[in-house]
Amino acid sequence: MKVTLKRGKVVIVGGGITGLTTAYYLQQKTKAHNLPLDIVLIEASLRLGGKIHTVRKNGYIIERGPESFFDTGSSVRKLARDLNIEHEMIQNNNGRTFIAVGSKLHQIPSNLLLGGSPKIFPFIKSNVLSVIGKLRAAGDLFLPKLPHEADEPISEFFRRRFGKELVENLVEPVLAGTFAGDVDHVSMQSMFPQFYQLEKDYRSLLIGMKKTGKGIYALVDTPGEIHYESFIDGLESLIEALENSLTDVKILKGLKVNSIENQSEHTQLIELNDGTSIQADKIVVTTPFNVTKKIFRDSEIMQQVPDMNYATIATVTMAFEEGSMQKYEDALNFFVSRNSDFAITSCTWSHRKWDNVSPEGHDLLRVYIGRVGDESIVELSDSEIEKIVLQDLERAIGLDTQPLLTVVARWKEAMPQYTIGHEARMSTMKAQFYKEFPHVYLAGSSYEGISIPDCVLQGKDAAEKVINQLVESKLAI
Repeated sequence: MKVTLKRGKVVIVGGGITGLTTAYYLQQKTKAHNLPLDIVLIEASLRLGGKIHTVRKNGYIIERGPESFFDTGSSVRKLARDLNIEHEMIQNNNGRTFIAVGSKLHQIPSNLLLGGSPKIFPFIKSNVLSVIGKLRAAGDLFLPKLPHEADEPISEFFRRRFGKELVENLVEPVLAGTFAGDVDHVSMQSMFPQFYQLEKDYRSLLIGMKKTGKGIYALVDTPGEIHYESFIDGLESLIEALENSLTDVKILKGLKVNSIENQSEHTQLIELNDGTSIQADKIVVTTPFNVTKKIFRDSEIMQQVPDMNYATIATVTMAFEEGSMQKYEDALNFFVSRNSDFAITSCTWSHRKWDNVSPEGHDLLRVYIGRVGDESIVELSDSEIEKIVLQDLERAIGLDTQPLLTVVARWKEAMPQYTIGHEARMSTMKAQFYKEFPHVYLAGSSYEGISIPDCVLQGKDAAEKVINQLVESKLAI
């Protein structure tokens, strides 16, 4: 006998990359299994994509937020393939990498720590460390491994293996320029657990990286050189393809979720800021953790977890006439040490990194400014920020001309900081929270990785869990 069951409803809160990916794979699985399921996505702003925001203007492709990703697990490529835009993916060009220490730039091997087998001889020749600093870093070859697996700050881990100077002149600027994080407080276990595994398996990180080709971005199945990736028309191509594909998803923009509460054993009530409400069988919440805490303000379990720290940064993109930058002609980027005289944290020659971002005869620079503990600089006006950036670029690379175009984008509380114990803290919280809200799922950059590939993976995983639970409970079949 065939039984017809009630139609189900899944609501996704948050229209960033995690929420959009969740909605897409929910739609695909609903079609594949012919499920009577309504999908609703709610986004507080008037646009989708969150921090992924591409400006296409006068032949320039300018990323206001992230400008690329390391897709070591191929989660973005698989999504692009499903969306039929894999052919639009591009990889970066090669070039030299520098660290700014004091007022000078020092070249470093571009793959050191970042993935691939480290080239020790070029590192030894580099001036980024003193002779004493290099000798201390070489101590990693002889030091014993840690007898336990307790979490520790990134700075402490690398200081233990390589010494203070390498942390200050290499690790901190590279990671701060990438994640805007405070290496003295960010969790090693949550951000780069592969280094613990290298230490466990090989004792020496240098030996481990040499034998396996693994660095910060390299995983077990992807040894060798790692490339940045993007799309030919900018990262927002992915967002646009996702939005266009969501033909069976109801998208509500400009609406904020005020609260979520259990209405019955199987349904939840979502209260919106316009006074309306939505009943849902399942909910996936992808908002930043501190926002999620406010949505579940009556959840004692959620409120027991401290607010998460977020880095506030600004990206500054400047266009110049070709030939304005004579120094460091083959440089791709430089990162800035805390032991420097600069306010910026990193700089990328975007027109060298990518072939498609500026019209012929024009160059494009992209700068990060702001880091944990130095957020006030982001509050300055556009003109003040532009002045500071130009002063730094003149001293660093000899740039002495005014830009043709400047785009400043501020991102307040943009990058979550996984502090010590993050993984255990979130795991414990989720286990207890899901008992209180068994039909709600938490996903996004606040939990299991802040990168675009991490968020795509979490979105896909959330969709699979929702569908599996709906099928098992026979709510929507």
